[in-house]
Amino acid sequence: MDGSINHNMLGDWLHPTPAGAEAWAKAMEPLLSELMGDPSRDTKKPVNSAIVPTSKLEKDSYDWWVRHADVLQVKDSLNPDIVLIGNSITHFWGGSFPPLKYADGRSREPNGPNSWKETFGNHRVLNLGFGWDRTQNVLWRLDHGELDRLDPKLVIIHIGTNNTSQTKNARMNTPEEIVEGLKAICLRVRSKVPRAKIVLMEIMPREEKSDNPRRILINETNKILQTFAQENDITLLDISSEMLTPDGILTKELTFDFCHPTDAGYQIWGNALQPFIRGIEF
Repeated sequence: MDGSINHNMLGDWLHPTPAGAEAWAKAMEPLLSELMGDPSRDTKKPVNSAIVPTSKLEKDSYDWWVRHADVLQVKDSLNPDIVLIGNSITHFWGGSFPPLKYADGRSREPNGPNSWKETFGNHRVLNLGFGWDRTQNVLWRLDHGELDRLDPKLVIIHIGTNNTSQTKNARMNTPEEIVEGLKAICLRVRSKVPRAKIVLMEIMPREEKSDNPRRILINETNKILQTFAQENDITLLDISSEMLTPDGILTKELTFDFCHPTDAGYQIWGNALQPFIRGIEF
């Protein structure tokens, strides 16, 4: 996680071990299958769906593929200072790069325009939030160029809440699986932008009451995430105490639907990010 070579993969710091060679082959196989028009021949795919890179899974109010294309078109000319990686919570916060759109191409108003401006000011910010994304979608996007050739100073990651959902397109993941997905994302980011400061967010509170099964699942995930962050010297940021009432209620003052923040909810997130933004020389 600190960017040093994994000795189990490169036994002499250069040549792959059998495990390293297998990892290399598994990384190439999806592209080779796509180019050759063959079904996958990987017989050892992980059971954990949260770490298997996957493109669009769910239908939402925007066009997933168009947003990905927009990112690839603007990212190099933007040359961002800050990159946000996440799902709809990040996607709908704001920013102009890439622009927020509905599926029919119309512009979409952001949910947190004032807090966005106050948080990021004149910094060049690339918003890699995609509605409905899970950890596996982020891995696919990172594998398909969204961070390539960039050199941001700060990368903020908030992903995982949709891995707690069960749909016809993807299963719900366990807390351990979600954290494994987050670890894979952190490693991807570290490998692609080695000089960037990474701030990993605990999964924000979701659902109104503290005894909701999804809230319990998120809390369990965050506990494991805390251990992972401590063991790997990763900056982990928790804003749940600011988002909840003393008895654990998530209110509509801070979230529209007990998930997506209002401008006031985003302001809490922005305030928590300010020390990291101010602490880096741009």
